[in-house]
Amino acid sequence: MPTLTKLKGNDVALYGNQVNVGDKAPVVTLPASDLSEVTIGGANDKAQLIVAVPSLDTPVCAIETTKFNNQAAAVEGGTVCVVSMDLPFAAKRFCSTEGIENLAVLSDFRDKAFSTTYGTLIAEGPLRGLSARVVIVVKKDGTISYKEITEDITVEPNYDAALEAFKAAAAE
Repeated sequence: MPTLTKLKGNDVALYGNQVNVGDKAPVVTLPASDLSEVTIGGANDKAQLIVAVPSLDTPVCAIETTKFNNQAAAVEGGTVCVVSMDLPFAAKRFCSTEGIENLAVLSDFRDKAFSTTYGTLIAEGPLRGLSARVVIVVKKDGTISYKEITEDITVEPNYDAALEAFKAAAAE
């Protein structure tokens, strides 16, 4: 049975390999807004907060990215990234316009490596080919300690739960 989320109340299936709490986070390399390559997932010397959004060019994604930029990026011992299908050039413009300086904004546009590897790729409907709204916390040993697929793609995640899990992972 496919993993589901909703888009404005309608069921939407997600495609890809589902990762869950307790799994090792797969390693994926994605281009940043300056076209440098950034590797996420796997074991790291810092905990990782990985935030997947459909597009930075939507109000909910912009709010979410700004909140994580302001709150999660201040966590000692952790790194934060936002992954979308936006082109690196659009992501760079968004970061400049919105003052996003405390987290990495990465693009999954090339081959959808993150979305298919983490099971966040929207498989049907008008947003087919974009990522669902998902928050994942990866502990330093590379184990996933928190995962939230929002109930509806149009809804913000549970910031408090994500930040608590991130702080706990960073403190280990």
